[in-house]
Amino acid sequence: MNSNTDLEKIKKQNASDHLANERTLLAWVRTGIGIMAFGFVVVKFSLFVKQISLVLGNPAHVQQYGYSAPIGTLLVITGALSLLLALFRYRRVEKQLNNNEFHQSGGLLYTLVILLIIISACLITYLIKST
Repeated sequence: MNSNTDLEKIKKQNASDHLANERTLLAWVRTGIGIMAFGFVVVKFSLFVKQISLVLGNPAHVQQYGYSAPIGTLLVITGALSLLLALFRYRRVEKQLNNNEFHQSGGLLYTLVILLIIISACLITYLIKST
């Protein structure tokens, strides 16, 4: 009976680990969607400024070819890339959990943070130059 209880504990722990892996994937999906949404906002920001200035009767001078489109597009690409990398990470961790040999890896996190720092620096530079 003791081995039966141990087997139940292992099954519960295994299920808990798989569910935690799934929750992590869903968190990365939310992060990717948020990054893509922010990228969309950045792309459409100059159009919004033009429209608001026309509504207020004070046409603003906004550069036709600014940096908002490439920076916003880069953010959307980064969000999509984070979704793809999160799926690969989920599958790798799932296989490791099934084989009882989990190895911690922060590659996805480091990659995403470095990309966002670079994009943020570009966005900050753009905002400083446009004021």
